[in-house]
Amino acid sequence: MADIHCRSGGTDTPDKGCLTMECPAKSAGGEEGTPVIWRQAPKSITNPVWTDYPAVTGPTCLYDPQPENVLANIAARILNDFRQLPVNPGTLQVQPFPHTLKGGPTNFYTTAGEQAFDITILGQAVHFTATPASYTYTFGDGTTLGPTPAAGYAIPEAEWLTTDTRTSHSYTETGNYPATITTNFTGTYSVNNGPPLPINGTLNLTTPAKTIHVWKTERALVADTCQQNPNSWGCPFPKGIR
Repeated sequence: MADIHCRSGGTDTPDKGCLTMECPAKSAGGEEGTPVIWRQAPKSITNPVWTDYPAVTGPTCLYDPQPENVLANIAARILNDFRQLPVNPGTLQVQPFPHTLKGGPTNFYTTAGEQAFDITILGQAVHFTATPASYTYTFGDGTTLGPTPAAGYAIPEAEWLTTDTRTSHSYTETGNYPATITTNFTGTYSVNNGPPLPINGTLNLTTPAKTIHVWKTERALVADTCQQNPNSWGCPFPKGIR
């Protein structure tokens, strides 16, 4: 909580800078802020003993005619504001791409990462952090993987068609398949450099589809090289022939 008795309450406040803390108005004619000290206590205990929150040293400013209400007002709208942030869903990466082979492992992974945002809510400076928590891979052929905590990873090209990863997928039929990944973000927010608070809700973002072209391979025994017989099976068409 933000202890609003920073200046007037208790004998323990002067040494924290409360008496000298200035919170000037942010605009001409605006209200001055109120110095507060951030404190913490276990939720499960009735009438707990509040102690200083160790991650925040000294007082910070809250700007509201009724500072005791501003945190509750922000908390009431924080999930909606979180879901309006321009969070980057990352990109879906595929190996090999855009062509892969029927029956072979195709490696999928994402570049989504933690992101931070600073906005103003009800006159207060609010810092958001959006963190990827889980991923759902949609492979376009009716199958999915997830939600899973595995973001996947890139593998060397020499291993593309031989290595199964935790996020690989093998297509059973040839065709063109639109693949996407949906990332589930959790979040925290802090008010005026206060302690990070969890956001009660998540944000799901889906990447634009990438079309995977699934091919099959064929094998045959041939007697001649393409130099010996340009019309041999598996050789490029000779010059002038289409």
